[in-house]
Amino acid sequence: MAATAHHGRGLRWAYHAYVLLFLVYLVAPLATAAVFAFNDSSFPTLPWRGFTLDWFFGDSGDRVGMFHDRRLMSGLYNSVYIALAVSTLAVIVGTTNAFLFERRDFRGKEFCYVLMIMPLVIPGVIIGISILVFASGVANNAEDVLGLRIDTLRPGIPLIVIGQFAFITTITSLIIAARLRKFDSAMEEAALNLGASRARVLTTVTLPFLRPALIAGFLVAFLVSFENFNTTLMLVGSDAPLTITMYDRIAKVGSTPVINAVSLFLMIICGLLALTTVLVQRDGKSAADAAR
Repeated sequence: MAATAHHGRGLRWAYHAYVLLFLVYLVAPLATAAVFAFNDSSFPTLPWRGFTLDWFFGDSGDRVGMFHDRRLMSGLYNSVYIALAVSTLAVIVGTTNAFLFERRDFRGKEFCYVLMIMPLVIPGVIIGISILVFASGVANNAEDVLGLRIDTLRPGIPLIVIGQFAFITTITSLIIAARLRKFDSAMEEAALNLGASRARVLTTVTLPFLRPALIAGFLVAFLVSFENFNTTLMLVGSDAPLTITMYDRIAKVGSTPVINAVSLFLMIICGLLALTTVLVQRDGKSAADAAR
């Protein structure tokens, strides 16, 4: 009995030690980047030379902070613009996909479902290269044969939106479909029996039930788009989003405290958005449980 209890305590200690080491492994790089964002040194290395906010708000000499760095702010604007466009399109099409696969039976449904899932297992670089080659080929042929110049299919923000949309829509489709699967269709039938049109049932019964999934899908799509690098790198033009701008800065001048400041800023924003997603999904689950 004592040996069994001792063995159980040993396993418990080993489990706690493993969890602690795993958390340190995850958090240590992020914490290091955050700390050096406040170091009063031109290089993100030890020794610690004092606390400063110059790498966020500095605007003179060699102390130009991230909020006064025009290129970084332009990249941030491009990232937000791209993420909003991709998220909006992904939620609209994802909702359509959810209704299609959850409410309809048609020939080749399983095959179409596999096609929808495939972008999740294909490397982002391959998706980016494939879209770039296809879009460039269409644009070149249109210009050579028809004399039409289609700038949308050239590397740039529109093509980045198309490229990210190709796989982020899969994510939103799965999120919304999972919520729609829990919906009791008897509520729609009752509304129809009471004289409501299908459009009214959709807007007053079905979509309000799906609202938590729609919001969560939008936020997840925004996060995935905002931090995407592999696909975006293949499709970027002169207007680069923040991830590509940071990569280009590091490749040319190396890591700087400004990059640490941007990293901390992104960690905070992404953390808040992720927390919002969790809260929205939890509230939606609580509302569904209360309705039942």
